[in-house]
Amino acid sequence: MIIAPEQLKKFLLDSGLISRTDLEKAENDAETKNQRLEDVLVSEGKITEDDMSRTRAYVLGIPFVDLKSQKVPFDVLSLIPEPIARNHNIVAFKKTDDSLEVAMLDTEDLSAIDFIKKKVGLRIAPRLTSADSMRAVLLQYQKSLRADFGDIIKKESATIESESKPESLGDQNEADLKKMAEDLPVVRIVDTLLKHAIIQNASDIHIEPQEAEVVVRYRIDGLLHDAMVLPKNTASGITARIKVLSSLKLDEKRLPQDGRFKVDMNGEKVAFRVSVMPTYYGEKTVMRLLKENHSGFTLEVSGFHGEALERIHEATRLATGMILTTGPTGSGKTTTLYTILDILNTPDVNICTIEDPIEYQMKRINQTQVKSEIGFTFANGLRSLVRQDPDIIMVGEIRDSETASLAVNASLTGHLVLSTLHTNSAAGAIPRLIDMKIEPFLLVSTINVIIGQRLIRRLADNKEKYFLSKEEFALLNKKVDLDRVLVFLKKEKIVDDKASWKDIPFYKPRKSEEAEDGYKGRIGIHEVMKVTPTIRDLIIKGGTSNDIEKQAKIEGMLTMIEDGVFKAVQGITTIEEVLRVVSE
Repeated sequence: MIIAPEQLKKFLLDSGLISRTDLEKAENDAETKNQRLEDVLVSEGKITEDDMSRTRAYVLGIPFVDLKSQKVPFDVLSLIPEPIARNHNIVAFKKTDDSLEVAMLDTEDLSAIDFIKKKVGLRIAPRLTSADSMRAVLLQYQKSLRADFGDIIKKESATIESESKPESLGDQNEADLKKMAEDLPVVRIVDTLLKHAIIQNASDIHIEPQEAEVVVRYRIDGLLHDAMVLPKNTASGITARIKVLSSLKLDEKRLPQDGRFKVDMNGEKVAFRVSVMPTYYGEKTVMRLLKENHSGFTLEVSGFHGEALERIHEATRLATGMILTTGPTGSGKTTTLYTILDILNTPDVNICTIEDPIEYQMKRINQTQVKSEIGFTFANGLRSLVRQDPDIIMVGEIRDSETASLAVNASLTGHLVLSTLHTNSAAGAIPRLIDMKIEPFLLVSTINVIIGQRLIRRLADNKEKYFLSKEEFALLNKKVDLDRVLVFLKKEKIVDDKASWKDIPFYKPRKSEEAEDGYKGRIGIHEVMKVTPTIRDLIIKGGTSNDIEKQAKIEGMLTMIEDGVFKAVQGITTIEEVLRVVSE
């Protein structure tokens, strides 16, 4: 049954889930983008996916189920094969003698219901659920396989051990290594490591040879975790297999090598960026996982809000100038730029990028890969890009004076330029560019906004509420101006206008089967500095980054640590996590 837009609007307004102003704006956006109203409301962060699913269930008169924190018995879950469950977004979660309750995203998918009815011979009772809830249950299929992965690794490692010969453990030639890389146990071990990493939502895989063993670690939500320990004799075969996949030289063990390969898992393409480095006990391999289909990201979902969000949207409406993102490696800078590119990606503009590497592939955007080994650098690529009649240019990273100069000149000659810099704060980008020999008068003529950011871990749903003691409040207030944060919380209607800190709860992680350490996923904390006339004057006069940041705060910038406390009040993260990531 399709919900009439008028019926949905009436219920949303009556329930108080959304204001009339936000609803009218979303209606206009839905018409412009030719999308459903409910999809626009969720993508713009006006209503959560969970609340929208509950609303649809209520209007349709179908029960809603939230399975995010439920452990479904595997004998019930497995009544629907995993490929069917994934393709049709339908999972079994409760069975009686004569019926099977199934959670669905689309209860009108009658073909899936008929298939399951014939397979299990029971009456099917459909229930609506949210996309987050569906993902959590689909993950349970994979969790049930993790024990099997351990068995596979153990079994195949034992096979390699039994087949190993003393002479094969020395220096192998290319033919021996190629044969080893194609050996079935080695192939199975590497496939298992990759699949396990994708299931765990890891961002990196570290394969580290030690004196007597090989340690495999996954970086999950920014932290490294030991995944498994393999026998020492598996090291050569695993490294050789990864080199074959990445088209690297098998017999080169003295020099570092970089490569790349792709896998397709359950219809999702994942690229692996490979780095092999010689170490004392053998070659260490690190693989960065990059999911190629960049979709579903919005600035709101990334953690931007309030005036910071407005400043970015304002900068995207300008035809020239620069938008810079700053932060250390792995802080989500490139993802933020891709999200901004997604907003700018309309049929009437030509967008060109020069990247190293291309992390996400985007439709209708001309993406170019740097190849420094043949002399094709950021600077050389940028020189050529400006001759491609671009309206918008993204430079993956400003690393040197030449690239910085070319990027600034491109923004002066009628282009909107997006790029990243490795600095600790938004204000720190100015002295960094001046160090790269860019004149201050050029900076104030080109830079529109500078975004500073970090990634923090998100709390899982079963978090624990608590209130700050006087001692904790005093300690935290030394690190961040809590009164200033409170002003922003009230301004954005997160807390009541009359609230004080003694009334405002914070949250702690609580361990669960879904989240072993109480955290699940990551989100950004940001500071967005607009280059205003007063900040331009400071730059021209040679003001320090501290002077610039102080003025930006006077003009309404929320700093990263303040934004972290803001999100801690929202129950998104914890104070401890914010202080771990941001040091001031």
